Amino acid sequence: MGDWGTGNFDNDTAADHLSILTDRLITEVADAMSGDPVGIEPDEYWGVAVPANLELLALMARQSYVGASLPEAEVVEGWKKTYLAVWEGYIDELEVSPDYQDDRRAVLIRTFDELARLGRERDSY
Repeated sequence: MGDWGTGNFDNDTAADHLSILTDRLITEVADAMSGDPVGIEPDEYWGVAVPANLELLALMARQSYVGASLPEAEVVEGWKKTYLAVWEGYIDELEVSPDYQDDRRAVLIRTFDELARLGRERDSY
């Protein structure tokens, strides 16, 4: 296996490992997004884990590590549309404040948009 630096992600084995991890995060999101919409409601496990996975993917992508996979920007944009439709259709049932709704919606939009931007940036290389 080749090394190109002394960092923890500067070798082929780490790149392979990172590819496995990011592929898992992407697969989990894809499965959640293609499953029963109830599973991605804001108070359900995947309703919380989907944006967390997207944030983790974006964090790794910003490091420019070799091996970090990203979904296509168009896929992320489709996920965003689906996720936000479910979120908007359910959030009022949780009886949270309008300020929380606005702030959380902004975070969700930013999370999806950032990952899509990183995907487009990667594809432009």
